[in-house]
Amino acid sequence: MSGETLDRTHLKRLIAEAAAPLQFEQCDFDGADLSELDLRRAQFTGCSFAEANFKKAQLADTQWTSCRARQADFHLADLTDARFVACDLNNTGWHRAKLSATRFSEVKLTGAHFHEAQVLGIGFHDSLLAGADLRGMSFRKQTIERLDLRDADLAGCDFRDAVFEGGSLRDANLKNARFDGADLRSVDLGGLRIAHVSQLFKGAIISSDQAAALIGELGLRVL
Repeated sequence: MSGETLDRTHLKRLIAEAAAPLQFEQCDFDGADLSELDLRRAQFTGCSFAEANFKKAQLADTQWTSCRARQADFHLADLTDARFVACDLNNTGWHRAKLSATRFSEVKLTGAHFHEAQVLGIGFHDSLLAGADLRGMSFRKQTIERLDLRDADLAGCDFRDAVFEGGSLRDANLKNARFDGADLRSVDLGGLRIAHVSQLFKGAIISSDQAAALIGELGLRVL
């Protein structure tokens, strides 16, 4: 299916008639009610889902490439093993969604809400998560590649033994987060204070430049 504007009725008919996983290219689903539909293994390329409703939808093994889905609602949807590449998912809602082994690569997720989502094995790569709600999420022992987590809510997150490769934690909410053994040498730690470091980063690895910046927050100069 290519270049079509699709609503719930049309899509239900396509699902009922399909003998193979559905494929959509440059299709418009803006504002559509797609709740509880079974779209497992479907492929979406260049499609638009602005403000679409995916509540309780079956989306396991789906593939999303260069799609736009600002403010879409994935509440309670099953996205196990789904793949998102180069998509705009700003301000999306993933409350209590199943995101086991879901992968996000080069994705914009500014302001997205993942609170209480099932995230075992979730992966983010080279993505924008500024202002996102990731409370309680575990990144333990993961390699965290180029994630922009500026102003994100990371309260209670587990970063123990994680390795950060670039990215930013600037001004993030780190209340009760854990960084024991984490390698933070290449991540932007702007906005942190010495008190945060002593409370949260005990046993973590930072660079000499980062240490100097933190000392600078006290008004001291390193010569």
